[in-house]
Formats: sequence, structure tokens, C-alpha cells
Amino acid sequence: MKNKTRAVLENCPGVRIEAGEALFPYFRPIFQSGFLFRCQVGKSIEDLLFRQLSLKKLFVEEKISTVFLDGQCVDDISRTILNDDSVVAFSSALPGLVGATLRRGGFYACLRNSITYRKKDMSVDARQGTITIKLFNLLMEELGPVFLRKGIIMGCSAIVGFLQEQREAFWKEIHAAYLGDNIIAPRDLSAESTYGNGDYITIRIDDRDKFQ
Repeated sequence: MKNKTRAVLENCPGVRIEAGEALFPYFRPIFQSGFLFRCQVGKSIEDLLFRQLSLKKLFVEEKISTVFLDGQCVDDISRTILNDDSVVAFSSALPGLVGATLRRGGFYACLRNSITYRKKDMSVDARQGTITIKLFNLLMEELGPVFLRKGIIMGCSAIVGFLQEQREAFWKEIHAAYLGDNIIAPRDLSAESTYGNGDYITIRIDDRDKFQ
């Protein structure tokens, strides 16, 4: 990732939304198409899931059946290292023979050697970086809120387009919205002018119950 882009992502303005859990499912299209996430790179996918996201071992073992890194199937998440610009996709079990073949460490893994991730002989310094996350099927509901609570990064035009498509039920779930430290009207989040000339925005959702 170029230094200029990295600086923009590190300093992009932040939106914080206080809302009920019912708001999370509206973000499914974003979970599936992908979003940027700031994390420590130079670390394994296992480190991302357990240490950085604080997921439980049982959840990872039973729910995250299929993992892709840059389009390649991952079998051993402890030996798969993230870098700036990595694209990571998580999915729960997929149906049929194709699903069984793509499953990490599965019996049929030998059938997809050509698209299986191989550990590269290169070191990546541990540092703050930005990766792309994609979520599929059941993990959109179960893992999507985990990322939204920590904050996801999106292009301003993309988030404005997403918000402008939302109907009344979406906005009713929002208790309060903040741009930086300033409270703003929730519907102002869908206006391009809210973000000035910024290219990216960080969006974080806090559960409303904590504030009642």
C-alpha cells in the first residue's frame, strides 16, 4: 500500500452510530462486497481472529469453515500471514462437494492444490495496516457485527450510496450519530456534503442498550 493511501486511511474521519442490534443485518451487502479493516498486519489470520477480534476458539473451529486469502484457499490459519492490501474472505460451511473441497483442512482439500495457499518465504514486519474483509452466508450475521463494533472503513461515495438506499425502518434503529466528537442528525450521514472532500470514512456501531 502506498504511503499516501496509508496516511489517508489512518486519518480518515470517523462516524459512530448508537443503534440496536437490528441495524446490523442492513449491512449484509457491505459485508459480502467487502470493506477495509485496520488491524495489525505481519501477523497470522489466527492472530487476527483470536487476539485482535477476541473470538472464541470454539466459534472459529465450528463456524469459520472456509477461508480465502487473496483468492487462495487457506488450510492452516496459524501459518497464513496478513500483509497490507490482503483480501481475506470468511465463510461458514458451503454445501455440496464444492463446499467440502474448499473447507480448510478437509478430506477433499487435495482436490484443489492449484488454488491452495502456500506459505511464502518472506517476512512481513508486524505493524498497523489495512486489509479487505469479505463475509459470506451465516458469517454475515455472526461475524459482521464484530467488525462493525470495532469500526470498518469504506469509501465515502460507497457509504453515501448505501445510506441513501435505506428506508424508514433503518433510520428508526439509530439512536444517535456522531461525526468525530460532534453529534449530527442521523439522516445527515447520507449526504455527501457531510464528509467534505474526504475519500474514506470509518464507521463504528455501538449497541444502543449500553447508552440507555
